[in-house]
Amino acid sequence: MSRARNPFRPGVTLAVLTVGAGAFLLFLFAIGQGWSGSNDRNGGEHAASNGLTGFAALAAMLENKGHEVILSRSPGGQDEYGLLVLTPPHFGNVDDLAEIIESRRKTDSGPTLVILPKWLASPVPEQADIEAEKGWVLLTSASSPSWFNTLKFGEGGALAIGKTKGWSGLRMGGPLPDPTQVQALTTQPTNEMRARILDSQGDILVAQLPPFSTIDQGYEPYPTIVVFEPDLMNNFGMADKGRARLALTLVENAMQGHADMPIYFDLTLAGLGTSENLLTLAFRPPFLAATLCLLLAALIIAWRAFRRFGPPVAEAPAMAQGKRQLARNGAALVARVKRFHLLADPYAALMGKRIADALGINETNPEARTAAIERALERRNVEGPGFGRLASELKAASRPGDIIRAASALKSLERTLKR
Repeated sequence: MSRARNPFRPGVTLAVLTVGAGAFLLFLFAIGQGWSGSNDRNGGEHAASNGLTGFAALAAMLENKGHEVILSRSPGGQDEYGLLVLTPPHFGNVDDLAEIIESRRKTDSGPTLVILPKWLASPVPEQADIEAEKGWVLLTSASSPSWFNTLKFGEGGALAIGKTKGWSGLRMGGPLPDPTQVQALTTQPTNEMRARILDSQGDILVAQLPPFSTIDQGYEPYPTIVVFEPDLMNNFGMADKGRARLALTLVENAMQGHADMPIYFDLTLAGLGTSENLLTLAFRPPFLAATLCLLLAALIIAWRAFRRFGPPVAEAPAMAQGKRQLARNGAALVARVKRFHLLADPYAALMGKRIADALGINETNPEARTAAIERALERRNVEGPGFGRLASELKAASRPGDIIRAASALKSLERTLKR
């Protein structure tokens, strides 16, 4: 066993692990926050848009007033406790919108504010002589959404676009940015709504839906407010202090005095949805237990790694190398299979060649070589049994002890000649 030199310093290793873990956590956070490289300023009707039809000004105003504003890119945000602001586009999925509204009305997740679309807009052409920022749009025409009557609360109702002198309600009033293109509810649906804001002709610009019928009488449900005229709350309308004050009042009235209630602006209906934040999801039940176990295991592994004294110990090779070890391995194999008698003839032939080499005999025939060895031993007056007798005893031996004794006698004869 030996100790190999550690090529990495503990401080460098810790820095690499820290940077890698931080990058991974940032990656998970970016997935949930929608940092995909796409531009949210696409001129759409949502809270991330800075165009006339967007609601970025409303979100910024509420945030400056101290409210917690969240741009929700996950469908999970639709079930969170708080005020949910829905800004469906003209050509969105109305089934998703209807499901969200009805689901919120049946639960106590919080109030819901629905702002219907009206404007048809197009990006500012590059060749136009206008200093426009990215995301700005040109308003082309106004059109009521065709899917309004397919919503449950809109059955039997009718929207229309016309002229008006202004709006009034909640002890406030004022003009609209374009009084010739005003969208209002002109025919009440089957389930009559409670009017909150009216135009000069008495048509409804903002209304509150009636409570859901299956809710217990002793329970006060959160309101669902529908804004039929988007210019009361979009970027186009926020240019006027009166309309901005109205938008703030509508939001705070919907919150029913819960100033600490978060405000979720849904972006999924506008096609800007992403998967749920994996980093946040990992710290929620039922995944919280698994996350804590993984963190604890990582801390234990890191502690054991950095508490180790010195570089790692290099283990010795499982098989030793060299001729001596090769011979030992072969002997161990023979001993394991118990085939000692197979060694007698080869060892006798090997010793015959070695003794012949020591005596300077080049004979290759075994019998002739044995006779030559005997004559050479007689000339040298070597005492004791001759080579032929010792070789015959080795070949005739059958037990391991006899084989070893006969082989040792041949080895002693060889040593005598090498002295």
